Formats: sequence, structure tokens, C-alpha cells
Amino acid sequence: MAYKTVLGTRTYLFSDLKDLLAKASPLRSGDDLAGVSARSQEERVAAQMALSELYLSEFINTELIPAEIDEVSRLILERHDKEAFGKISHLTVGGFRDYLLKESTDTRTLSDLIWGITPEMAAAVSKLMSNQDLILVAKKCNVISKFRNTLGMPGRLSVRLQPNHPTDDPRGVAASILDGLLLGSGDAVIGINPATDNVPTVIALLEMLDSIIRRASIPTQSCVLCHITTSMEVMKRKAPLDLVFQSIGGTEALNKSFGVDLSLIREAYEMASELRRGTVGENLMYFETGQGSALSAGAHHGADQQTLEVRAYAVAREFSPLLVNTVVGFIGPEYLFNGKQILRAGLEDHFCGKLLGLPMGVDICYTNHADADQDDMDTLLTLLGVAGCNYIMGVPGADDIMLSYQSTSFHDALYLRQVLGLRPAPEFESWLLSHGIFSPETGLVPKAENGFRLLEGILNGKD
Repeated sequence: MAYKTVLGTRTYLFSDLKDLLAKASPLRSGDDLAGVSARSQEERVAAQMALSELYLSEFINTELIPAEIDEVSRLILERHDKEAFGKISHLTVGGFRDYLLKESTDTRTLSDLIWGITPEMAAAVSKLMSNQDLILVAKKCNVISKFRNTLGMPGRLSVRLQPNHPTDDPRGVAASILDGLLLGSGDAVIGINPATDNVPTVIALLEMLDSIIRRASIPTQSCVLCHITTSMEVMKRKAPLDLVFQSIGGTEALNKSFGVDLSLIREAYEMASELRRGTVGENLMYFETGQGSALSAGAHHGADQQTLEVRAYAVAREFSPLLVNTVVGFIGPEYLFNGKQILRAGLEDHFCGKLLGLPMGVDICYTNHADADQDDMDTLLTLLGVAGCNYIMGVPGADDIMLSYQSTSFHDALYLRQVLGLRPAPEFESWLLSHGIFSPETGLVPKAENGFRLLEGILNGKD
């Protein structure tokens, strides 16, 4: 079905829903590279006008990617809750935006809508929203997940402690873990990207992490971000695995390029569930996504990168994850050219993920060849804190020397907690206070001398 808008004396035509969504997207280099973006700002406005008048029911009746060739499309259709959708089925995309912004549309209302909203609906409404709209609505979406602590509660901000090392040297990893814990990071997860994805290395890292967590009785979880098949193998070898990690995307073809499909993810999920390693909950999956991955894999089916990113969230929510994060600027300037595009994409991804019921975090990051700097990241960091982001990354010095990109630091997390009055996950906060790393008198200011005495013994193998 074609769509059109008349602006003055000019008529703009959009060949189908996929074309309309792409043309309505805010400017980004990845859509230009794919040849699907609007040719001018006027055409973009025309597309947004046409999109605003489209009824949400159109997304139920129109397949962006045919279900017969794409299992993600089939999943979206199978999981759509028609009863929940009935509450908003009479709305246009523009009307849906107005509905989300109403004061009467509160956290409970949005929670009841989660399974009635398809990813394409979420992507569509985000294209009509200003940055402050995205922040306002995301703030109302509270998504709580649990494993060994409780993440996503209002007034809380958690941190993934990311102690990557270019050679997987346990001493270097341990030093970064110590640094992060002493600065109050690690409640989301202590998560390592291994330099080499092989079973012996992953087992060694998991055993080290498990030893630290057990010896210090830290209420958190660990993860080595290896391929899901490696996780399955280490589980067979009885390694102490807490969370199963996998990068995912919004099309079947993209997931195949990652070496996964829905059945494989489900198999790994069921294996990990049988371990019963959680103490306060059973959310045990960790997924990462990022705009542009489908195009880079030649698996985008002519769709815009933001819509495909949101379709990845349909895959994630199928498995009730503990953590989901968009690694927003990691792929490079070919897809998000500068700080402005990275900022917009981060707010979009966070909003859409929360609207679909996901415990969203954001890796606020950029590559060294992008037109962006740490000031841009500070701005996005602050906006996401206001928007109620569940967690961010904590990287020593904000410079990941293994993955060669720039992210956020342990000190950045302290800044955000202090300026916005946010606190760590409750169980982790109690642990910090009980060991004197934080204190009631100083609040969120670390007392390193107390923590160092405790953790020095842990890392040296002493009880």
C-alpha cells in the first residue's frame, strides 16, 4: 500500500510501510548508506506527517518483513496480545504519541500495554517524538529484573563493571574489578568481553569471577560475554555460569550471521535455568544490540536501522532477560556519524526498549573515528539518567583497551548517581555500606581505604 502527503504544491509518495518508516526516521548515516533515508528534510517532514495519520492497526495488517521468510516476524505476530492492543487500537501513530505523553498514562497503564505494542509501533511513534518526549515516557516505564539483586527500581542506577583485558590476563582483569567495586560499580553485572572466545579461557574467567563474588559475598552476578554455544559448552563442563550472553538482531538473517536462531537461544536459556544460580530471581539472559548491525551483515531487507533495532527487542523479551543494552555508538560513523546522531539513537533505543517491557541499559559509547567526543557522551549519560535508564557501563578510565572504543567510567556512574540522587541496586548498596566502602555519612562517596582492606584479601585468595 502506498502513502502520500501534500506539502504546498509538492506531493510526496511513499511506496509502502517500510519506505514510510525509513523516510520518517531522523537523519543518520546508516540509512543514507543503505539508500533508504529521506532525500531532504522536507521529505522527512512529509513522511512524519503521513506516519502520524496512520492507524496502529496498519502494523497488524502489514508485514514489514514477510513472516514466511523471517522467524522474528513470526515471533512478533505470535506474541501480540490482541486484548492489550484493544486499548489503543483506535489510535493513529500521532494519537499514540499524545496518549503516551498524557499525565494519566502512568507506569501501570504502560505495563499493561507491553504485549499489545509491536516493535514497529514503538519504532513508528519514536520517529514522531522529540528528545524530551522520549525521556518523559521512558521515565514512566519501570522494568524490574532480578537474579542475585534487584535491578531497575525507581531512583536506582546500576553499573556493569566491564574489566576487559587485551590478553585476558587474570591479574589485569582482577585489578579492574577491584577498581570498579571500590567505586561502587558492578551491581548490574561483572561482565567480561573475552579477547579469545574459547572454552578454557571462558571457564578460567568464570571461576575467577565466581571466587571473588563468593568470597566477598557480593550480591551480584557475573558474565563472560562469549558466544552462546561457548556458554552451552561451559555449562556442560559444570563451570559456574550465571548469565547467558548473546548479541541479537531484528531479522532472522542477522541472527544467522551471529550464529544463532530462536531455538538455539531457547535451548541455552533452558540449560541455564536448570542451574538455579539466582537467589532473588530467575532472569538470567543478557542481550546486546546496536543500530546498524543488520545493514553491516547485509540482512536489513531494505528497512531502516532504527526499526530493525526495535525488532531485536522482540527477540530479547521472549526470554525475560536480566539485562539488555544497546551498544549505541560501537559500530562506527558509517551508521551513526556524530555525537548528535548517537545521542538521538541512544534515547530512541532506551525509550523503545522500555516501552516493550525490557530492562534497558545503554553502552554510551563511540569509536575513535567517529565525529564525537566525551562531552557528547556526558550529555547522553545525563539525559539517560533523567530518563530512568536501568544501567550503564563502567570501564576503567572510560577507555576499553581490549575493544578499542570509548565508553563511560566508574567515575561517570558516581557523577550520575550524585547529581540525580540515584543509588545502586538495594542489595548491592547494603553490601557497600556493610563493608564501609560507602557510608551513611558520606552517602555515595566511596571510602576506598575500607574497601581496599576487604577486597585485597579476597583477590589474594584469603578469607
